Amino acid sequence: MINVSSIKTHMYCPMKLYIQNHVDVEEHGDYQLAIEIKKLKIDVRDLIQKNMRKITKEMNLCEIERNLSENIDFYIKSTANAIMSMDLGLESSQIDEIIDDTYFNIKITALKTKQAMTILDKNAFEIIDMFFPNSMHSFLLKDQQLELSGMCDKIEIIDGKYYPVILKSSNPPIKGVWDQDAIELVAHAILLEEEFETEVYVGFVDYEKIGDRRPVVMDVNLRKGLFDVMREVKEIIDNKKLPNVKKNPRKCGKCKYSDICFKE
Repeated sequence: MINVSSIKTHMYCPMKLYIQNHVDVEEHGDYQLAIEIKKLKIDVRDLIQKNMRKITKEMNLCEIERNLSENIDFYIKSTANAIMSMDLGLESSQIDEIIDDTYFNIKITALKTKQAMTILDKNAFEIIDMFFPNSMHSFLLKDQQLELSGMCDKIEIIDGKYYPVILKSSNPPIKGVWDQDAIELVAHAILLEEEFETEVYVGFVDYEKIGDRRPVVMDVNLRKGLFDVMREVKEIIDNKKLPNVKKNPRKCGKCKYSDICFKE
């Protein structure tokens, strides 16, 4: 069964997928670290949602930010220390980045909350669903027929319709989303359709660095693109097909497999 994480790796670099499956025999904590970081971010959003219930329309912007930020710094640092004790390779720079991104998003949320309370003349707890729709987090999905599985970061449920959401800490493109993010998203959409016997027309990529949500239409071409990638992934994993990849200095310089790859 193909995991969506393998599709993500292939979209980033097919050679990396090949090396991970057929050359690298050591176990690495990269995947587990990514899961722990995403769990931390989800917990932080839940804490912000809890803090929002205390906010009233009489509060000024500074008061709203202060209330939204309550216990956030302590929670991030204490959880980060717990992750570091797991020896998964979490670096202090990653913790600083999570904190910076969190407080940036708090500022945006505070501004939007203040505007919404002013326009609607309601307290925050009365309009909280505008900012935090009913959702499921880190939901494992499987399709036995397609031989595809994956854990969706977030599934929002609005008026009985399901919307897959993936969270990205990378820099976004000027417009739209990166191709690899769109392919990952449509994979989750197809899994959602099978799991809940529904149709998914739209999904979202949340680029956390700029606090921006970008929609992706789950059209025919995008679905065909996913199936093409899945065939290539199966060839690499099952048939040990060596991909032909052009060197990319930007990507290769950051890759831990660069030495192996260059030898290949």
